[in-house]
Amino acid sequence: MAVIRRGLALLALLLVVGLVLGAVEVREFDDPVLEQRYRDLTASLRCPKCENQAIDDSNSPVAADMRERVYTLLQDGRSDIEIRNHMVNRFGDYVLYNPRLEGRTWLLWGLPGALVVVGGVVVMLIVRSRRQASVRQLSADERARLDALIKRERTE
Repeated sequence: MAVIRRGLALLALLLVVGLVLGAVEVREFDDPVLEQRYRDLTASLRCPKCENQAIDDSNSPVAADMRERVYTLLQDGRSDIEIRNHMVNRFGDYVLYNPRLEGRTWLLWGLPGALVVVGGVVVMLIVRSRRQASVRQLSADERARLDALIKRERTE
């Protein structure tokens, strides 16, 4: 019985090791700069199938295809901009983690700054209104009511 358990455990271990080794892609680069460009590009491109995951750590077939395409384009001597443009033409703007500043993305880029400005204006207005409220003098009626309350408290 123990021999069967050990055999099954060894078989399971071999299957897991085979899967792990099979998932590793090996890319050969003669130039370390080219290898760094590959790493940067694959880290900056988003997998169209996966939710917010870069193609360098995605296991989907689409990401594997994209990594292969990036490798091929780098070997062909293409620039990073040409490779990004190729990926955008093929998969759409979604593949870029940082979308380009264009007419249709100006709101995406401008909204955070606008929200900071609006928040600053709101804070400034609140502070100003509180200062003015604390500096305002009491009217004659308010002063008379306050004096009456003070007299009543002293007599009690």
